[in-house]
Amino acid sequence: MTTRRHLLAGGAAVAGLGVAAGAAVVATTGRDAAPAPVARTDAAPLTTGTATVPFHGPRQAGIAEDPPAHAAFVAFTLPGGTDRRALARMMRLLTDDVARLTQGVPALGDTDATLAVLPARLTVTFGFGPGLYRAAGLAAPIADLPAFRIDRLESRWSGGDLLLQICADDPLTVAHTQRMLIKDTRPFAAVRWVQQGFRRSPGVQAPEHTQRNVLGQLDGTANPRGAEIDPAVWNPDGSSTLVVRRIRAEMETWDILAASDKENAVGRRLESGAPLSGTQERDEPDFARLDDSGLPAMPDFAHVTRARVTDPKLKILRRPYNYDGVPNAAGHPDSGLIFASYQRSITEQYVPIQRRLAEKDLLNEWITPIGSAVFAVPPGCDEGGWVGERVLG
Repeated sequence: MTTRRHLLAGGAAVAGLGVAAGAAVVATTGRDAAPAPVARTDAAPLTTGTATVPFHGPRQAGIAEDPPAHAAFVAFTLPGGTDRRALARMMRLLTDDVARLTQGVPALGDTDATLAVLPARLTVTFGFGPGLYRAAGLAAPIADLPAFRIDRLESRWSGGDLLLQICADDPLTVAHTQRMLIKDTRPFAAVRWVQQGFRRSPGVQAPEHTQRNVLGQLDGTANPRGAEIDPAVWNPDGSSTLVVRRIRAEMETWDILAASDKENAVGRRLESGAPLSGTQERDEPDFARLDDSGLPAMPDFAHVTRARVTDPKLKILRRPYNYDGVPNAAGHPDSGLIFASYQRSITEQYVPIQRRLAEKDLLNEWITPIGSAVFAVPPGCDEGGWVGERVLG
């Protein structure tokens, strides 16, 4: 494995090894044989573990698909002196392994190949931070978010030059993929932070169900769907942008609220997810409707009201994951949301929404942003190509 890594990685061990040499190695190295999964003894078909998502294409996977149950967001910091040639070698290496792993094929030199044969809808999505563009001598299409008064950001959850969003329906698949790709990246960059999250397991709810977060609220009801996704998320070249925010939930104070108080803060019914002005989750909120007391049924301070977007092109695609860490000695939970937002433009779509939320969202009393990072999502690649080729090639 060491020989393979050094040959593919190039300059990490051999000064001056160019992109062309790395291409020759990838093209001439054979694939490791994939051991067959152990067959089940019952008659029910096993589909969750063997399900795959295509890797190659004009757009990266892991964005518009129904999110798998488990995720790891891994951010890296580039050392000083990193140049475009080194970045290209790194992305060739990462792309080669991801193209295999997402299809249930072990990466080259995978010493734990038995862990790769059940991809469980594995996707790996690459994001380029502003620092990667600076290292490559290019103008960055993104910039760090402006400061919001509700932020209490911690450096251990913020920033990053490169992001790997690893998602699958099986946590062992995510763990194995994370370990393999960190090995790939080790000669080029240092791990900055890792955030691991979860959603409902496969089969618990119907596909494309709305995520329920640790606060018990449905999260993502207003997402663009169907034909709305393309103009909201994708640029013509197949690129997008990603905001990752780590949001701590103040569970101790949230838990003591009455259900009606929780619903007023969010603007939706706890059980159904319906807006307070309607009866079904997908009902459009009616901001002119009054309740029995003569007050607006949808409070101006409710989260749904503040996050409201009427132009489909200005919507964001929320792809959140819950996190639940180790409680402290007093038993207070460490819980919250890894909020991942995809959109064409961070400045035109995400920032206006976040500004409105920071100004007057009552839910801010029970949630606190403690991490923040932004990434450009380069287009996908054809078979034989590599992600980032159009940017770094």
